[in-house]
Amino acid sequence: MTSDRSASLRIISAGPGATLQDAGRHGYLRYGITAAGPMDALAHATANLALGNAPGATAIEVSIGGIELAAESLPVMIAVAGGEFAISLDDRPLPAGGVVATLEPGAVLKVRAGQSGAWCYLAVAGEFMLPQVLGSHATHARTGVGGIDGRAIRAGDRLPIEVTRRSALPLGRIVAPWLDRPPGIVRVVLGPQDDFFDQQQIEAFRDGPWTVSPRADRMAFYLDGPTLTHARGYNIVSDGIAMGAIQVPGNGRPIVLMADRQSTGGYPKIATVIGPDLGRLAQTRGGTPFRFEIVSVEEAVAARRAEAASLAEGVVVEPMLRSEFSPEFLLGLNLIDGVVAGD
Repeated sequence: MTSDRSASLRIISAGPGATLQDAGRHGYLRYGITAAGPMDALAHATANLALGNAPGATAIEVSIGGIELAAESLPVMIAVAGGEFAISLDDRPLPAGGVVATLEPGAVLKVRAGQSGAWCYLAVAGEFMLPQVLGSHATHARTGVGGIDGRAIRAGDRLPIEVTRRSALPLGRIVAPWLDRPPGIVRVVLGPQDDFFDQQQIEAFRDGPWTVSPRADRMAFYLDGPTLTHARGYNIVSDGIAMGAIQVPGNGRPIVLMADRQSTGGYPKIATVIGPDLGRLAQTRGGTPFRFEIVSVEEAVAARRAEAASLAEGVVVEPMLRSEFSPEFLLGLNLIDGVVAGD
């Protein structure tokens, strides 16, 4: 069923890992159903808030494989936020990091891997008109749940949108200093099974250095670095897994469980990445060194409150002045509209 507010995004191309994600499918972990949701919840919320959406509204999560899409039927206002991706509108480069723009029907937006970061989010001013599963659009491709038939977005898909009635937004840059999270330090709280490791191994875990292995996806980040040794074996009675839990299996190589993690696990968890640093870790590309910083539960809670306070102040979108355009953007423009003969 269509209305005078119906539009769509036509997917021209999509690399691996482009999915629809909202805040996640919560409350079903006891039944073995993982929440899914965004890899970088802070960037996801920022893109939505820039358009006046709820922070957990459905958006397109884009990996370094990129995406290319076009608006159809009506203009669609979009916001892109996350890593330093290369963004262009009708082949004219836009600033990396975070932009708001209006896609006129036929306009083509391209998002490609840029200088840094592994994920970005494309939100729309409106609502994706797709069926929900257990109250959520979040895609969990391993189990075929949510999104578009439980799978990643691919070329040829059309995503129907009921657009919000509002004036077209001018091209703008999203001002979100909280997304400036250079890799290097990821904060963790020890446990719940840190007693399976002696103090020397705890220090080795803390100091690393670590890099994200090529074996990294929405389910888990395998880490390359020191090999940790267990003091009390490496099998436990399986218990629940939170996003950011760091398991250490028998080979001593840590695994950080991410958005598409399993619901339970039977390896000791030496620590858990705190919520505000999950996005920082998710945006860390393979080969970039980092180490862990051990913090208290109180420090973790304070960091979460500070993050929430920043978002509560709202997302600022600064209209882009001609002087703010990059040289690449200006070179993409036709700045000459005619030639006058010298005589």
